[in-house]
Amino acid sequence: MIGKVIGAFVGDRIARRTSGLGGASGAALGVIATSVLRRMSVPAMVALGVGGYVAKKVLDKKQAEGPEQTPSKTSTAPKTDNGRKAA
Repeated sequence: MIGKVIGAFVGDRIARRTSGLGGASGAALGVIATSVLRRMSVPAMVALGVGGYVAKKVLDKKQAEGPEQTPSKTSTAPKTDNGRKAA
């Protein structure tokens, strides 16, 4: 019983930081998550944790890179006869 209350509290806190989830739905997800984790084996929990860690690192790396860098276009100023740009 205490595990479900703690799970609901943690789920509510996570839902506040996540867009698209309200407090009640986050609490429900927390209760469901504690029930699922209780039935999982230890290797499955480790694999889930490692997978979440790797996914977070990949997403953080993509956000740090920002939008893809496109090469800057050169000026379209007309060229003179000797190949230099006109002033």
